[in-house]
Amino acid sequence: MTRIRFQQSLDDLKENLLVMAGLAEQAIQRAIEAYRVHDLSICDLVNRSELAINRLERDIDHAALDLLAMEQPMAVDLRFILSVIKINADLERVGDAAKSICDRVRHMEALAIVDLPVDIPRMASLASEMVRKSLQAFIEGDAELARTVLTMDDAVDAMNRAAYKALTKVMEEQSHLAPQALNALMISRSLERVADHATNIAEDVIFWVQGADVRHHKSVILGANDPHAMG
Repeated sequence: MTRIRFQQSLDDLKENLLVMAGLAEQAIQRAIEAYRVHDLSICDLVNRSELAINRLERDIDHAALDLLAMEQPMAVDLRFILSVIKINADLERVGDAAKSICDRVRHMEALAIVDLPVDIPRMASLASEMVRKSLQAFIEGDAELARTVLTMDDAVDAMNRAAYKALTKVMEEQSHLAPQALNALMISRSLERVADHATNIAEDVIFWVQGADVRHHKSVILGANDPHAMG
């Protein structure tokens, strides 16, 4: 394979990953809309998109592994292909999270609509913003933008912890609302996972662009001079 053809294969790989990213992001947005308006027809759209996401995941993995096997790329190209494989898996799991949310929406269909002490749309908005920013960082090869995603994860984790505390209290003190509270709790957990996947994508962008592994290293993420960095 000539260098031109190899570069075209890399471009095709990136384009297919972005198509999958668009489907995954749309699936989360639709799942939350289904929760907000209690519309199961939207869940049907999410279920159909999951099938497309799963097909793309297989196609992208096969294409990436073929490039690794045939070309034995070096340096930045190798890091790019490895990052695509990992991002591909995280996007598929974002699609799974959207389906899980829709499963909960279906469970809630027969339940009375009640106000619960959790702001699912706000949490979803932040998690979706993390996904968008991580993908923008991938498109632009922007490691600094990717680092901003990493700093957002703590906020989603805090919201999930607050939701757990508030909703378990509802289940303990208002047992007749336990089914609604449990479903909301599981949706909150799914959104926390979406944020985790966005974080993984951002970490993979940093690895691709800079060759740095920032997993589990808070000081690397925040920077040595940041007053919040851990020693």
